[in-house]
Amino acid sequence: MDGKMRGVTLYADWDPKPEFKLGSKDIEKRQTYLGSLVWKNPRIEIAEHDIPKPGPDEVLIQVKACGICGSDVHMAQPDDDGYIYYPGLTGFPSILGHELGGIVVEAGKKAYDKQTNKPYRGGELVCAEEMLWCGSCKPCADGYPNHCERLDEIGFNVNGAFAKYIVLPAKVLWSLEPLRKVYKTEKEVFMAGSLVEPTSVAYNAVVERGGGIRPGDNVVICGGGPVGVAACAIMKRQGAARVILSEPEIGRADLGRKMGADFVINPLKEDFAEKVLEYTHGMGAALYLEATGLPTVVYPGIEKAVWEGKRLNSTVVVVARAEAKIPVTGEVLQVRRATIVGSQGHSGHGTFPRVIESMASGMDMLPLITKTIALDEVPENIVMLRADRKECKITCIL
Repeated sequence: MDGKMRGVTLYADWDPKPEFKLGSKDIEKRQTYLGSLVWKNPRIEIAEHDIPKPGPDEVLIQVKACGICGSDVHMAQPDDDGYIYYPGLTGFPSILGHELGGIVVEAGKKAYDKQTNKPYRGGELVCAEEMLWCGSCKPCADGYPNHCERLDEIGFNVNGAFAKYIVLPAKVLWSLEPLRKVYKTEKEVFMAGSLVEPTSVAYNAVVERGGGIRPGDNVVICGGGPVGVAACAIMKRQGAARVILSEPEIGRADLGRKMGADFVINPLKEDFAEKVLEYTHGMGAALYLEATGLPTVVYPGIEKAVWEGKRLNSTVVVVARAEAKIPVTGEVLQVRRATIVGSQGHSGHGTFPRVIESMASGMDMLPLITKTIALDEVPENIVMLRADRKECKITCIL
């Protein structure tokens, strides 16, 4: 397929801070794993691009829905010195967007659907992992694709899905066919498909990295963004006795209740640790999820709840990206037998198909989408989300 398409494209200037040193995985003036130390003066434009062509093991997808992620906001947001907020892998210019649902248009000769072991023919409804793991480095070979040493990321350092078309390796695609029996229209299937990626980030955090819970355990989720609210749904489905969400914004708090939270704490008006202990009858939680990106603000309250609660063996999972150091007291971890783990990504471990099957069997994630927009409206909404947190997930319908 030949021709042009329009894409929401982020441009920025390569202007490293003095403390930045080019690493072995960085490419000078093109990409870095330390974005907030390098990229300055971000700006979004809707630019014209060639429609990409699939290689032998790749698939051309017509994008039907793509959600705005907090990372899109932080890549396009300058700090007081003009540097982007996002601290991770970035390479500009790139088309933004990685939370997608779409339809296969064209496929290479070696592009197989791993679930059916049949070649893609066109017409299949799919979603995609955001992490383009290589499959051959040591972390990938050891079963940790989220930590691939040759990682590329859709919408971060390679062109993403805020465009009519995107080419992706067949290995990162997953069928949305199970969702056809749940939703009445293909539009709803594509919208639900765009939520598989952020829901898988939450699943990887609370189940794979956090170890999950036993039915009857208590869970605390800090942050009512899409990942935090998705975690509420996952943990309630796993059998949590009480899911407690800490979120000050009223709309997101109400959505959290709808998605599975039994109690909501407003940390700006209430003592977080005191409310956690009140709601859990002094026990505390088996699992705490830090999904705010404000660890210096949030972690002291988590630590207090762990220290003063009766429960041993709590796990604190850090999923939000932030450069700030967490103020950890080792004595608390030792005495309470507590653990802090980091969570990155969503790939491997059967996460995507499990999330899709959970959605197909009753875990409806569509309420996360609180606003739909057109492609031309993406830049202004990315800018709007810097200060306005009323919307949970804004999704572009193409």
